[in-house]
Amino acid sequence: MPRWDPEAKERLRAAALELFAEHGYENATVTQITERAGLTRRTFSRYFADKRDVLFAGSERLPDAMADAVRRADSALPPFPALLAALVDAGDLFAGLVSHAAQRRAIIASSPELQERERTKLAAVTAAVVEALRERGATESSAKMLAQVGIAIFQTAFERWTEQPEGTDFAAQVREAATELAAHLTP
Repeated sequence: MPRWDPEAKERLRAAALELFAEHGYENATVTQITERAGLTRRTFSRYFADKRDVLFAGSERLPDAMADAVRRADSALPPFPALLAALVDAGDLFAGLVSHAAQRRAIIASSPELQERERTKLAAVTAAVVEALRERGATESSAKMLAQVGIAIFQTAFERWTEQPEGTDFAAQVREAATELAAHLTP
């Protein structure tokens, strides 16, 4: 048997998601995850710091990716249209990388600990987007407001996309959420 299994990370993730769904996040252990995956705890530790990391691994890249997408947006665009373009750009990238998104979202919704971790992640993304919008010329207060609205659009689009990932692309969900918001703002 080879010492390195190229599928180990995905096997561990799949086992964890199954156990979280079956028994609840709080009741599943790393030992159970590794047993279900047919791997060792040492292998688990090679890929994940703890069982939360199964759900959040890679999320540390999201703030930079979102900020970079804002920076890459057409320089002629005002801040909010640039942010929407960035959400589409970054969203397409992350939508392609996130496997088991609906299952992950349901597990996070079931645990206050995971919800807090998700809020912390989104706060970091918001701060990075604020900085990128400031670099594009937005005032501090405008950048904060636009970033918060943009992240709300991103969350709404992501939620809707996870409910029907085969039915539509992520960019369409971002555009739909932004259009819906604009319709609510128009008297």
